[in-house]
Amino acid sequence: MKALLATLTLSLFIASTTLAGNWPGWRGPSSNGVAEGSGYPVSWDSSKNILWEVDLPGNSGSTPVIWGDDLFLTTTMEGRNEVLCLDKNSGKKKWSTDFGTERAGKHRKGSGSSPSPAADDQFVFAYFKSGDLACLNREGKIVWQKNLQNIYGEDTLGWDLGTSPVLTDNLVVIACIQSDNSYIVAFDKATGKEAWKQTRNLDAPEEANQSYTTPVVVKQDGKEVIYVLGADHVTAHDAQTGKQIWQVGGLNPGQFKNYRSISSPVVSDGYLIAPYARGGSLTGIKLGGSGDVTKSHVAWTNEEKGEFSDVPTPAAVNGRFYICSDKGDVLCLDVKTGKKIWGDRLPRNRNKFSASPILADGHIYVTREDGTTFVLDQGDQFKLVSENPLEGFVLATPIFSDGKIYLKMTDKIYCIGKK
Repeated sequence: MKALLATLTLSLFIASTTLAGNWPGWRGPSSNGVAEGSGYPVSWDSSKNILWEVDLPGNSGSTPVIWGDDLFLTTTMEGRNEVLCLDKNSGKKKWSTDFGTERAGKHRKGSGSSPSPAADDQFVFAYFKSGDLACLNREGKIVWQKNLQNIYGEDTLGWDLGTSPVLTDNLVVIACIQSDNSYIVAFDKATGKEAWKQTRNLDAPEEANQSYTTPVVVKQDGKEVIYVLGADHVTAHDAQTGKQIWQVGGLNPGQFKNYRSISSPVVSDGYLIAPYARGGSLTGIKLGGSGDVTKSHVAWTNEEKGEFSDVPTPAAVNGRFYICSDKGDVLCLDVKTGKKIWGDRLPRNRNKFSASPILADGHIYVTREDGTTFVLDQGDQFKLVSENPLEGFVLATPIFSDGKIYLKMTDKIYCIGKK
């Protein structure tokens, strides 16, 4: 009975409870890639079901967020980091605010604004490759700002900053998992005062020390816990103090030096799913415990090299989780066992998948880098419903609000809805 209540608590309180229509962080209202509501379109193209489109001033790979009628996104303009607010219903620009000098990307998919913003009913938080972090109010005024690299040391990642800020009830949290000087830090939302900083230097070889993943905040039994994947480990931290509660190692038993991590973890039904090994493994971890729980809490490991995702993050709900691999293999697996329920390959071309899958109204939405979104049925077998092309280059994950889909290209954003 106690285990059942814990599972129910998790399913009801993953991340912060939000009003219908809000999309406060890059993985949605419950941090698991699941959209609220219904009535989302399943077919569109450049001449069908496009409600509005807006060109952006610069290129970026970040995913937008929504609170109320405000859509927030990050980009760059004229060498500056920029936060842009649009009316989600019309696409009309409400305001833009710049702060900090752009640091350009190294990789062709990288940019100075790959991290996605986060929002709540008072503030929007934006973080950039330059190390600049700022809290803005709903009118675009900077409440506080700081540069994490000036304070805590330079970025030592081999590639471009990818982790996004996450929110607890009263804190904004950033994870910096890199070659050395790895840490997690939390700031008071309203004041920017450092609440805590937790060192996270773990024994992983060379590039495996580097992580581009985003943490997950879960409220369990009334207490918020932060889960972090990277450096061959998953760690759980008390959200109010940053202190490590437990850790799971063994994600890289062969000690491969190039196992940097991009795909983030997902939590559902009392389990954390950890993608790893550059798409070569999945690990299911039962939540709970203290100390090193590798032997006691690793429920299963699934290794089918090349079939899982290196970049896209899984989505999970109702005892199942869904993966879209970089090459377009879509799989449905059981959360508690890791066993594949179904899987097949989407139509192939030379483009890969960087955006993460979203579950909405009984469907699975996955977007390829060339702007084509595939819609599949969320049932008991692989079933492709539609293929929806739009021109552009897509790294951001589509977001869903009040029956509309917002698909951001690197230089443009579309609002898709039924006409």
